[in-house]
Amino acid sequence: MTLTRRALAPLALAGALFASAAVSAPALAADENGLVRLRSPHSVEDTMARLKAAIEEKGITIFADINHGANAAAMDLEMPATHLLIFGSPKIGAPLMRANPAIGIDLPIKVVAWEDADGQTWLAYNDPAYLAERHGLPADMKPFRGMAMNLGTLTAKAVEE
Repeated sequence: MTLTRRALAPLALAGALFASAAVSAPALAADENGLVRLRSPHSVEDTMARLKAAIEEKGITIFADINHGANAAAMDLEMPATHLLIFGSPKIGAPLMRANPAIGIDLPIKVVAWEDADGQTWLAYNDPAYLAERHGLPADMKPFRGMAMNLGTLTAKAVEE
């Protein structure tokens, strides 16, 4: 039985909400484009440093650390602080890619932090339930549940006060 994203959104975010409640982070909600956005009280660089530390502490592989803002500045271009981390684990990704190789376009996991026009830092990532729907996979698959829980825990640590 495959449930729709709308039906599974509360389930997919349950692990993330539980994890974020444990560290007093704001409640999570995916938008219409499948993005979960969190407000951070820290700068972009501090938010990403905190996220990176949480990822490394959990033993998850960081595949890329891309500082878009610094890259733009190196080319004498102005851009607000924007930073992307790409990370993951074959324990989560491999079963999903066996089920549908096209999900590899969305894996490994990506989390981006940026500063908006008001100086507020934001953190965003793809809602695992959205990825499941996008790729025609059941959102209640164990890898999606693990992804939701880990993303909730890791991002909550990045934005906690």
